[in-house]
Amino acid sequence: MSSLRFETADSAATRPAGGSAAGPSVSSHAYLVVRGLTRRFGAFTALDRIDLEVRRGEFVCFLGPSGCGKTTLLRAIAGLDRQDEGRIEIGGRDVSHAPPADRDFGIVFQSYALFPNLTVNDNVAYGLVNRRRPRAEIAARVKELLALVGLPDQGAKFPVQLSGGQQQRVALARALATSPGLLLLDEPLSALDARVRLHLREEIRALQNRLGVTTIMVTHDQEEALAMADRIVVMNHGVIEQVGTPEDIYRTPASAFVADFVGTMSFLDGKVSAPGEVRVGTRSLRVADGRAVATGYAARVGLRPEDVRVRGVRPDDENAFEAIIEDVEFLGAFCRARLVARDEPALALLADFSANLMRDVGVEVGKPLLVALPPESLRVFARSSPIAEEEAAS
Repeated sequence: MSSLRFETADSAATRPAGGSAAGPSVSSHAYLVVRGLTRRFGAFTALDRIDLEVRRGEFVCFLGPSGCGKTTLLRAIAGLDRQDEGRIEIGGRDVSHAPPADRDFGIVFQSYALFPNLTVNDNVAYGLVNRRRPRAEIAARVKELLALVGLPDQGAKFPVQLSGGQQQRVALARALATSPGLLLLDEPLSALDARVRLHLREEIRALQNRLGVTTIMVTHDQEEALAMADRIVVMNHGVIEQVGTPEDIYRTPASAFVADFVGTMSFLDGKVSAPGEVRVGTRSLRVADGRAVATGYAARVGLRPEDVRVRGVRPDDENAFEAIIEDVEFLGAFCRARLVARDEPALALLADFSANLMRDVGVEVGKPLLVALPPESLRVFARSSPIAEEEAAS
C-alpha cells in the first residue's frame, strides 16, 4: 500500500536526489510564514507583531524564559489560540482564521495528553480512525509507527503501564500518524529525568532528520535548543530577540539578553572611549566588535568563559593583565574560576579551565595568573544613554 510509506509532504520535497542515506535537506522555500502576529490578553500583549519564516524540512526551536510568548506563538500557529492581528500561512495556504483541523499539523504536548482509557495502539490510531481510513491500513500504520519510535511490542498496553519516556514516544507516534506537514512540540521533554531527556532528544532529532517533516519545538532549555535545532528563535517579552543557527546565537548574540540567556557570559560595564576601545574602570580593552556603540556611550562587554586565554600569554599581548583567582568551582570535565584584575576590581569575570590546564598552570585560589581577553571574542552591547562629558573625562 503506497499510503503506508512513511513520508511527509515535506520529506518528498526536500529529499536529496538519489535518496542519500544522510537524510533530507532543508529547502530554501518557506513552509510556515508568520506576519505581524499580535496576541493580547486584556491589557497584556503576549505577542507583539511577530514576523517569522520556517523553511520546509527545518527543525526550529522557540527558546526563551517562562512567559516570553513562545507557547502562545506555537498555539497561534496551531489555531488553538487565535491571534488578534496578523497572518499565518502553512504550505502556501492562508490559515489565519482556519480551525486547527484544517492546518495539517501534529502536536505533542508536555503532558503527553494520551487517552488513559485507550491502549497504545488505539491512541496512535486515533487520528486515522477519525479520518475513516480502512482498518487494515490503520493496523499496518500503527505497527510501523510503534516500530519507528522503538515500541514495537507495547501496543496492547495502556498509558499508565508505560514510563514517561515511553508515553512521550507514543504521543510522538500519534502526532505523526496522519503524515502532517508540520510537527509541533510543546516542551515535550521537560517532564522527563535528565538521562531519559538526553536520549529522547537524540531520537527525536534523528527521526526528524529521517522524515524531513518541518518541526517547531518550544523549550526553555538552552542546551536542548543548541543540540537539536537547525535554527533557534530567541524570544523575550513577546518579541523575537534573534533568529539564527545555534552557532550564530551562541557566538554572535544580537543583544545582551540573548548573550546572557544562551550559555554563560561574563559582563563588564564600561564606556566606549574610542573606536574599537572600551574603558572598564581604569583599564582600556581593545574590541573587534565595537561598531554597534558610538564613542561616549555606556556599554556592556561580554565574554564567554571558555574564551579567556591563559596559555602562552605575554604581558604585552592585547588585553593582557594579571588576575587573582578568587574562587574555583569543580564542574566535572572542567573547572570554572572567578578572576579579578589585580589593579582593577571592576574587571571581574569567569574563566573555564580544562583539567589539563588546571594541572599544567597550577590554578588555585589566591594565585595570580596572567590572562588575555581576545578582542575578537569580546561582544559589545549598548547599555544606556550617552555618558555625561564630565563622567567621560573622569
